[in-house]
Amino acid sequence: MIRGGSRSFYTASLFLPDEVREAAYALYGFCRLSDDAVDVEGGDADAVTRLRERLDRIYAGDPAPEPVDRALTDATQQFAIPKALMEALLEGLEWDAEGRVYETLSEVHAYGARVAGAVGGMMAALMGARTPDLIARACDLGVAMQLTNIARDVGEDARIGRLYLPRTWLREVGIDPEAFIANPVFGPEIASVVARLLRCADDLYRRADGGISRLDPAFRPAIFAARHLYAEIGALLERRGLDSVSRRTSVSAGRKIWLLTRAVNSAARSPATDITTPALPETQFLVDAVVRESTRLPPARDGEQRGLRRDLIWTIDLFTTLEDRRRVLRSAS
Repeated sequence: MIRGGSRSFYTASLFLPDEVREAAYALYGFCRLSDDAVDVEGGDADAVTRLRERLDRIYAGDPAPEPVDRALTDATQQFAIPKALMEALLEGLEWDAEGRVYETLSEVHAYGARVAGAVGGMMAALMGARTPDLIARACDLGVAMQLTNIARDVGEDARIGRLYLPRTWLREVGIDPEAFIANPVFGPEIASVVARLLRCADDLYRRADGGISRLDPAFRPAIFAARHLYAEIGALLERRGLDSVSRRTSVSAGRKIWLLTRAVNSAARSPATDITTPALPETQFLVDAVVRESTRLPPARDGEQRGLRRDLIWTIDLFTTLEDRRRVLRSAS
């Protein structure tokens, strides 16, 4: 499944130690099967219900007789992956399946908390960064990335009948949301809404910086890389006039290399800024879940930390792959 679904992920996974690689495959496999069940196989609320039943059995230590379920049971027990984070991902898929409407920025944040903030929580847990402030900043980073994705894919989403921009914002500039979905056309009004969402993302990126600066120095380059690569999508979109309706913005390979260099420099010189800003109300449940689950883990030894670094880099690659794959599948369907 992994080798056929993503060659780049499969190749990268070969560099993981055996125990981490197996856990990585389990998590990827369940996420992929969940995506397929909801987005490809005519999924609906019943599909999500069946996935939740499988997840219940996994966390009860009695998985269904399926390879992915058995492997994920082992991974959740070994790495103390909070069930609430997996449930949040499924809930985000459920919202997509039911065509949920997002009227306010808070509602968009709630969606981002599930499909991306939960990933931030997983990353924090993998790094051993389990204090409430650090988890909150990791969730900020995940939601910021999702806001960037939404801003980048306005036209692509509309053409498959989806709209993630706050509808109240659209009405404020004279755009009827349903009319826009039926005929997505770029103009100064939609540009202003995209710019507004990118400003919200930038605020969350800045909040996340304080958390990144307090990570173990070995973790900082990977997280700063993810932060700068995603933020660059928004910056490039702005430089191109904020048109995410008629074209999709992507960062060139050369620019990515420059950003990775910048990430290394940022990691070495990043000042420790305040991280005590409260979590977004929409991500607080994720913070609480990671803190609760942390009581199951003994303190990490040095060797375990080295494994966690590689697992963290894998996690970034994993969910980037899943996001791209999800959009291809939705377009095809």
